Amino acid sequence: MVQNSSAPRHLVVVGGGLAGLAAAERLASASPRCGKSRITLLEAGSRLGGVIATVRQDGWLIERSADSFLAARPEGMDLVHRLGLEDELVSVIPAVRRALVWSKPQRAAAGRLVPVPAGFRLLAPGKLVGVLASPLLSWSARLRVAAERFVPPRRLAPTGELDESLESFAVRRLGRAAFDQLVQPLVSGIWTADPARLSMAAACPEFLAMEREWGSLSRGERLRLRAAGGVAEARGARYGQFVSFRNGMQTLIDGLVRRLTISGVETVFKGVASIKLSPAGWLLELTDGSTIDASGIVLAVPPRAASQLLLPVAPALAADLGGIAMAGAAIVSLGFGREQVGHPLDAAGMVVPRVSSRRLIAASFSSSKFPGRAPSGSVLIRGFIGGALDPQIAAIPDQEVIDLVLEDLREMLGIRGQPALVQIDRWHEAMPQYHVGHCQRVTRIREAEKSLPSFGLAGSAYTGVGIPQVIGSGQQAAALAERIS
Repeated sequence: MVQNSSAPRHLVVVGGGLAGLAAAERLASASPRCGKSRITLLEAGSRLGGVIATVRQDGWLIERSADSFLAARPEGMDLVHRLGLEDELVSVIPAVRRALVWSKPQRAAAGRLVPVPAGFRLLAPGKLVGVLASPLLSWSARLRVAAERFVPPRRLAPTGELDESLESFAVRRLGRAAFDQLVQPLVSGIWTADPARLSMAAACPEFLAMEREWGSLSRGERLRLRAAGGVAEARGARYGQFVSFRNGMQTLIDGLVRRLTISGVETVFKGVASIKLSPAGWLLELTDGSTIDASGIVLAVPPRAASQLLLPVAPALAADLGGIAMAGAAIVSLGFGREQVGHPLDAAGMVVPRVSSRRLIAASFSSSKFPGRAPSGSVLIRGFIGGALDPQIAAIPDQEVIDLVLEDLREMLGIRGQPALVQIDRWHEAMPQYHVGHCQRVTRIREAEKSLPSFGLAGSAYTGVGIPQVIGSGQQAAALAERIS
């Protein structure tokens, strides 16, 4: 970027969630190289960090949303290093690096929690012996998974499009039973999505590439393991590659806020009512009636809000943004004495198949995953409920949601008595839904984004819901906003 005027540029980031903070940090870091710029961060709420927040209470450490991130992606770890937070990192405790699945066959008197087969990662059976030895599936279902390597790859559509829904892909390659009992619950635990509409190309491009390049998920996963030296074997997810912070994910937010304060970024807790193109670049009208002239802007707000703001400026872009569906969920955090829970909680967590007719989607065993999450002699469990397949949760009062989660957890984990801690966090329309065709939509959005002067879009709605991807989206949007048109 080359300055074309002696006057400092004014760059504005709209939205103080993780994407907006990452964008502001990128702009602040680039400012000394590019000529000093004035940077303003606008947030309509009363705090920064968006859905990421940690609550500490009487020895409990409760995450209100994400509790970890994938260290294998560079965006998150690079930011951690720049913020000097390396010494705060903690990994998932090795003894619990696996997931459990609730299993209750139709004729069984009682259900039980069964480990995800050894070597099975979300969709890919890396070790067939693990699948064949697993009681999670019937023998016919196990043999169907073993036959995956003989299933021919799907032919390209006449348009050259390779996308299909995750449910279609998984059933085609692994069979209906493996999808219902294994893949669907693992997927819902990540995306809270409807797998019949979830885009493989957008959500799981790695597995789509395995089929295309190697003709088989099992072969592709074995080759991946061989390349990794066998150290990246999964049991549901690659838990060994997930990290958090000793004092919770709020550490990342606090580190970013400190960096922005030191860098002179101005934070204003006001919302934006409208944006317009102007001779200087952009004119933002705030909700209190005041205005800001900006040379460049980053919109790090949910797609529906971005759509409304951009409608007068870029109607086609606004239409594409408005077409991104969102789902909500509730997280119920529960603390118990260790003696109240019959299950050993010897896993990172558990997932629940939709075919089991339960409302619970998944549960994370927080005090098993990371140290310091519960007082001595106690355990902390987080239950997840809602999502795209259960939108009615949004209309149910808090206590009923808590009771629904408790009912399922009592049976599945052998819980007795009342919890010592209860916290409910509700996130309405917080999870973007990557429906089939999402990649094409994002391509159109990116083309329209670049046609606007010094403008970038950031957030989880575009190319990834994980923390590293969200950080990367903010950084990419900042790079667009600091361009001189």
